[in-house]
Amino acid sequence: MSATGTGADAVDVIVIGGGISGLAAAFGLQRRGATVEVLEANARAGGVIGTQRRDGALYENGPNSALDTAPLINELLDALAIRGERADASAVAATRFIVRGGKLIALPMSPGAFLTTPAFSVGAKLRLLREPFIAPAPPEAEESIAAFVRRRLGTEFLDYAIDPFVSGVYAGDPERISVPAAFPRLFALEQKYGSLIRGQIKGARERRESAEKAKNTAGSFSFRGGMQTLTDALARSVGRVATGVRVERIERNADGTWAVTGAREGETLVRRAKAIVLAVPAYEAARLLRDLAPPAAQGLAAIDYAAVVSVASAYRRADIAHPLAGFGFLVPKKEQRKILGTLFSSSMFEGRAAEGTVLLTSFIGGLRNPDLPAQSDAALAPLLQAELAALIGARNEPLWREITRWTHAIPQYDLGHRERLRPLDDAERALPGLCFCANYRGGVSVGDCIKSAHAAAETVAGLVRGTAARA
Repeated sequence: MSATGTGADAVDVIVIGGGISGLAAAFGLQRRGATVEVLEANARAGGVIGTQRRDGALYENGPNSALDTAPLINELLDALAIRGERADASAVAATRFIVRGGKLIALPMSPGAFLTTPAFSVGAKLRLLREPFIAPAPPEAEESIAAFVRRRLGTEFLDYAIDPFVSGVYAGDPERISVPAAFPRLFALEQKYGSLIRGQIKGARERRESAEKAKNTAGSFSFRGGMQTLTDALARSVGRVATGVRVERIERNADGTWAVTGAREGETLVRRAKAIVLAVPAYEAARLLRDLAPPAAQGLAAIDYAAVVSVASAYRRADIAHPLAGFGFLVPKKEQRKILGTLFSSSMFEGRAAEGTVLLTSFIGGLRNPDLPAQSDAALAPLLQAELAALIGARNEPLWREITRWTHAIPQYDLGHRERLRPLDDAERALPGLCFCANYRGGVSVGDCIKSAHAAAETVAGLVRGTAARA
């Protein structure tokens, strides 16, 4: 493929946004023969993925791990030549805890463990026997995940299984999160099989044939040097990544090509391309599309984001009473605590803490406690220490803690989300060469972003090839 126009300002595709979605899309396009440039507003590429080191510890500012849900993920690691850097979660990380009655209780991982677990009452367990006989909702209905789980599984499973899970993934409110938008496979199970239990049994064969794994059974992984290994490798491979560039305007020319105007250190940059991939948060995409595609901009601007604080804390091992033999714990809303949960980071992966110490990563805020992320470090530190003292027996202050604030951490797939995204489909049809690729569409996990980027690269590469053939 040849670039549109002439000069260093012209490429086949401009990718606006250098997070995991934009970098993976750019890499996929490059491998399909397109010339690509990534424009990133921040000083470095990688988005929310960022790895830091302190006093012999390795901690993450953003995602701590990814789920190995599809062959596509390892294919990407192979293409980047970093599969050898991959670090799978330890065996003990298979154990995950919830808080109930102020204590950590391991979630059951087998039918036998489920029958004896104190995580759920006898009544809640018996309530599951009704699930196969509950009629599915009408296919056109849109329920919140809270309403869906109450109807099919009962209130206790909502309170002590789904509510903490939703907080862990979206930092959101299960009363607001849309089942078909946020959990499309769950929605499809009910529609296809009429029952989640029947669907889990019968759907297992389909997952085996597709080589994909359900998120609740997929293994977690990171890299020996942390999650930034992935985004650094992508940025290196793409090569043409301009950081510190705030894109001010995108325009479609009369001949169907695109012009992108940005600014860096007071200077104006203009780039031309055959296609544009918008891989920025919804509110940034809305700003850029205000004049070009007003309905899409309106839908994007209506997407809410949860604010989250991530706190990495290093403790002396002797100062934590809990054995920390697990992935970490999630806190149900019903427990009325100030944190969403904590990862046992040094139990999950080797090399995350210095000898004789442990590393914990805790999360505060979300839609459950939306005011907490705005509080000062001085206010959050004793709050977190009190929670960890109560829940895992943190006897003394940590050796150190690092606090990272994300004011727009995770997009919310709230009720009406699919309708908010519908104008994006219309914009892509009306404006050939425009493609949306971000975590407000297709899922918020690292694996979801990789899958969405792969699909975007396939689509946009086809458009560019078509443009070249007509030229």
